[in-house]
Amino acid sequence: MKKIHGKTKDEWLKELPILQDISERKECYWVNHPNPPLHLDCSKIDEAEERLNRFAPYLAHKFPETKAQSGLIESPLVRVQHMQDRLEQLHNQAIAGKLFLKCDHALAISGSVKARGGIYEVLKLAEQLAVQQGLLKITDDYRKIDSSIFRSFYSRYTIIVGSTGNLGLSIGLIGRTLGFQVNVHMSSDAKQWKKDLLRKRGVNVVEHGSDYGEAVKQGRMEAEKSPLCHFIDDEKSADLFFGYATAARRLKNQLKDLGVQIDEKHPLFVYLPCGVGGAPGGIAYGLRQEFGKHVHLTFAEPVESPCFLLGMATKLYSSVSVHDFGLTNRTAADGLAVGRPSELSSQYMINCLNASFTVSDTRIYRYLAELMDTEGIYAEPSALTGFYGPLLSSKEYDLPETAVLIIWSTGGNMVPLEVREADYQTGKGVLLNP
Repeated sequence: MKKIHGKTKDEWLKELPILQDISERKECYWVNHPNPPLHLDCSKIDEAEERLNRFAPYLAHKFPETKAQSGLIESPLVRVQHMQDRLEQLHNQAIAGKLFLKCDHALAISGSVKARGGIYEVLKLAEQLAVQQGLLKITDDYRKIDSSIFRSFYSRYTIIVGSTGNLGLSIGLIGRTLGFQVNVHMSSDAKQWKKDLLRKRGVNVVEHGSDYGEAVKQGRMEAEKSPLCHFIDDEKSADLFFGYATAARRLKNQLKDLGVQIDEKHPLFVYLPCGVGGAPGGIAYGLRQEFGKHVHLTFAEPVESPCFLLGMATKLYSSVSVHDFGLTNRTAADGLAVGRPSELSSQYMINCLNASFTVSDTRIYRYLAELMDTEGIYAEPSALTGFYGPLLSSKEYDLPETAVLIIWSTGGNMVPLEVREADYQTGKGVLLNP
């Protein structure tokens, strides 16, 4: 019988009963027992925030949609009372507390959560190269980067990334705006409209017939061939991770502006859709730093692609694949179609993450249609995975009415109208035939 890291599948199932549900594609909920350190290192987050502030004038200049926030790439936090009411009706279950949506589907420039880390890593590379060349000082007005001198300089370099779509979009759009050559290796899960948009912006899209892991592998191999190539590694990049982490401090300010208090009597529950784990891991790390023991962090994954839950539950982390337990890694939530978790993020999450759960594509589409009907908000399928979380938390914990519940959206604003309509109609079909 085939063994999975020294044990048969039956031995694994006996040791960890939750693996039975995972292998049978059942929705499940797994609880971690983190022991967060008293003091997290925030120096890398501070560095990222300072660099983004230096680039803010450039971003406001090049991307008018960022002007209102003075060049910062940030999304709204909105109350979704109607969706909360609908979830309660659908499931005949009360949800204690107030439900909010963190609208990263509306982030400027590339319309997804990946804009946080992806754009940050490209900006860091651009700054380092220009400073080394003597073209830029960190005290300069970074609007000077919008010139033929800088674009010509950056055009000598190639940025390479492997992606299911959203990270490739973020890196491709900012990379080409600066003048870099950009090669995006895209997995079979990537949507055609994302490939078309990238090519329209001058990005070289390399298509692969296999999944995300192979796209990353091929991108890494290509980058190793030239010293003028920079590989953005979604599995291992600390720059991506800490770029994502800057979201936490900004969320804290948004809550304060809304008059929302977070403390022992007003706990914060955050539900983060998870693929490889870099974006939700970075955000979770930042949230733990800002809110300490008063924040409860939960990842949401598709039933066919629960790579992070699988890695954490088995303690094999990036050494285990969803394929090892018979899963296909095929899901409508294409941005979450990842077979192995990030080792970097896994190590940070051991003492940070509170729980993880899986959700079916049927439920994802159902919630997509409900969100449009109740709040008039479209978000891509991946973004809807988190909405099952408050229902599960309400069963698992004695949530107070003072709890603050935040669903973290992933992407959606750049999705073509015809794709949005198709998603919506799929969701309405699920409503009619649950």
